[in-house]
Amino acid sequence: MTKRTFSRRQVLATTAATTAALAMPYVRGAHAAGKVSVGFWDHWVPGSNGTMTALCQEWGEKNKVEVQIDYITSQGQKNLLTAAAEMQARSGHDILALPTWQPNDKAKALEPVDDIMGELIKQNGDVNDTVKYLGRKDGHWIAVPATTGSQFKGPCSRIDYMKKFAGIDVQAMYPAGAEPKSDSWDMDTFITAAEKCHAGGHPFGIGLGVTSDSVDSVGAFFSAFGAVLVDEKGGVHVKTDEVRKCMEFMKRLGKVLPPESAAWDDASNNKYLVSGQGSMIFNPPSAWAVAKRDVPEIAAQCWTHGMPKGPAGRFGPFLPYFWGIWEFGTNKAAAKSLLVHLSQPDAVGKLVAASGGYDLPSFANLTKFDTWANEAPPKGTLYHYPDPYLQQTKSIAGAPAPANIAFQIYNQALQTKMVVRYNQGEALESVLTWAEDEIEGYSRS
Repeated sequence: MTKRTFSRRQVLATTAATTAALAMPYVRGAHAAGKVSVGFWDHWVPGSNGTMTALCQEWGEKNKVEVQIDYITSQGQKNLLTAAAEMQARSGHDILALPTWQPNDKAKALEPVDDIMGELIKQNGDVNDTVKYLGRKDGHWIAVPATTGSQFKGPCSRIDYMKKFAGIDVQAMYPAGAEPKSDSWDMDTFITAAEKCHAGGHPFGIGLGVTSDSVDSVGAFFSAFGAVLVDEKGGVHVKTDEVRKCMEFMKRLGKVLPPESAAWDDASNNKYLVSGQGSMIFNPPSAWAVAKRDVPEIAAQCWTHGMPKGPAGRFGPFLPYFWGIWEFGTNKAAAKSLLVHLSQPDAVGKLVAASGGYDLPSFANLTKFDTWANEAPPKGTLYHYPDPYLQQTKSIAGAPAPANIAFQIYNQALQTKMVVRYNQGEALESVLTWAEDEIEGYSRS
């Protein structure tokens, strides 16, 4: 794959041209000098909200539209409660940030955005299938993939532990600034490395609990083995060779994970890495960022890289955020124009930089910003976080089932529960029968 880089001058030139082409048709008209209201996710990285505010003000001043912004926390699920309340009342913000499963859940109240998504894909490159799966309904785009809040949960490894215990140089396998040399990084290599690191007293820190990080990690293993529980038409495929092989692999892996991993929540793997115990976790760069702040000597030994390849390919957990426009919004044309502005390469680059590389755009051509190349210590530690060579399939647990079933598979942590039941001694066929019964219940709900 040809490497593409963008100078600041090139980005600004592209932004100026595309903004003129895309934004103007949606703003000029009777609503000019009006206002648009937005509810964004309240970012946990200091400074990110300020960057978003500045970008919105820049657009507002240019187009003579007042932008009213609220930053809504995800603590206590306030963002989900806000979305539900606004949909029921048919009143609220024009634009609302919606996490992963919410666009499909709120589809009937969202304004189609096929017009701007078609142009943004032409400009920024295609989006991955998980974004299409979550951001489309009945053949139409119902939300725009957001940079802010979108994340990939790939491996973050300890450079020193992986060398010492597993004999793997993760920096050589995923060199900063260069294409991966990862042909041998497959499930056999992965499980052998996990066993060796466990024997060395520093196990991999992968959770088997019921919260998002565990569900995402286990779901990626299912995808890599081609272990589809429910297909896109709703057909159930629990008792297949692929599912059985994945379960056997997860049982072997479970033996060398921390003994309390079945009780882990989303903070557990972060703490496991930052404490110096773990040789690897699956996580966005938030754990590394905490180590950088609190224990920089541990951060200096962290390297983010790609997923191991399974029989069905190289899959990794991707949780996109979206920006939705309510169909009952009072200024939908201005809302569309603002989302176009926030999806320009220069704006996306600023949002990525403000988040320290945590936020991940969904468009294929926006994967090589300088932030990921320059973040340190060690320099280049985040270079492969955005998968700049597009070697991984970005997946989500529960797919490709119809969204209402997939959400239940995800929300009920069905896959991790299957693994834990089998690891605790229940017969495999009994576990698979139980999972079939659970899915039948999801299909009726």
